[in-house]
Amino acid sequence: MKTAIWLYMFLFLAFFDLHAQYPILTPFAVSLGAAPVFIGWMMGIYALTHLPGNLIAGTVIDKHGSRRYIIFSLVSAGIVLLLQSFVHYPWQLLALRSVSGFVLAFLSPACLALLASLSSDKVVQGKFMSGHGVVHTLASVVSPAAGAFIVAKAGYSATFQGLGWLLIATGIMAMFSLPRTLQTAVRPSGNTPEMDAQISPATKFQVPWRIYILPFVISCSQGILFFELPLRATGMDGIMSTGILFSVMSIGALLTLSMLFVNRYSPFKRVLGGIFLLALCFYGLAAFQSIPLAVTLFILGTAKGIIFPAMASLFIQLSGGSKLGRVFSLQSIAMSIGSFIGPIAAGQLRDFVSPYFIAFALLMLGLMMIPTSRKPGSLLYPNAKQTPAS
Repeated sequence: MKTAIWLYMFLFLAFFDLHAQYPILTPFAVSLGAAPVFIGWMMGIYALTHLPGNLIAGTVIDKHGSRRYIIFSLVSAGIVLLLQSFVHYPWQLLALRSVSGFVLAFLSPACLALLASLSSDKVVQGKFMSGHGVVHTLASVVSPAAGAFIVAKAGYSATFQGLGWLLIATGIMAMFSLPRTLQTAVRPSGNTPEMDAQISPATKFQVPWRIYILPFVISCSQGILFFELPLRATGMDGIMSTGILFSVMSIGALLTLSMLFVNRYSPFKRVLGGIFLLALCFYGLAAFQSIPLAVTLFILGTAKGIIFPAMASLFIQLSGGSKLGRVFSLQSIAMSIGSFIGPIAAGQLRDFVSPYFIAFALLMLGLMMIPTSRKPGSLLYPNAKQTPAS
């Protein structure tokens, strides 16, 4: 539990730092003379360079543990932010964002794998995942507005320097606080070693490839939102307004994350229900301009609060608790591809169709492609008895 508390504190500082950039990156790029299409590529390249980092992370985290990669990711990202404070041209920002995308690719799978390794009970694991979501959301409630406020008072350069030093300090604290070794064997709740020995390899690692469609479409829709919403900003007042809207969305997520009883329901059903609610919110953004934006974003946030801890629990459940570094790495790869495609598609097509409608269509398409069979061993009934593969 002590390790979880330390990890939550580091995650809070890291997420605060990262989310504080959301409302200011697009206006900063505009101030450098970047066009909307270039901004879409700038946001997309961050996700694209996640891919090689995710591919490496899956193997090395399972082999060496999470500690060193959490430290590496935090310190390296802080150095990149320090360099970002000296940017004068759009191409320089593009290059630094690509490096940032690579080094931060290790953070999420390393943290999730470390949290999941702290317990073998699926309910406790669900609570750890919810705790991860709560910490993430608490940071994202205050950080967008805080980032916008700091920029308004101190300017872009001083803001990036401050955020960079915060990440470096967080990485140094992690170096002295996270344990060097940790028992990482995670066994599904109720299984004995003898029971595990009777399970074939085919049943120990059964994350269907189609399930990775879910993190893909979710991150694609989020990339569209993070691209489109800040474009409304004009001047410092607009940046402050955007920061507040991001905070409103995070408050909605915090509401559902605080409902810990939700963890007792099937993670697959929670994921599907959350994605459907998310899709409805994007449809509302595209079709119903009369609905206050803050209301729609608040509901959208509640959907995110349902989805993310449930998705982590779902991947742990489907994997049987084995090779979690690889599992969460593949999840991060799917999310990186979605985050790359989303803002680029929005930048290219926003003159022809609402980017929010694109997000709605992708989410609904993703739901339709997921198997929902009721036979034993299916995603809806993963704990039902099934015949091991021959």
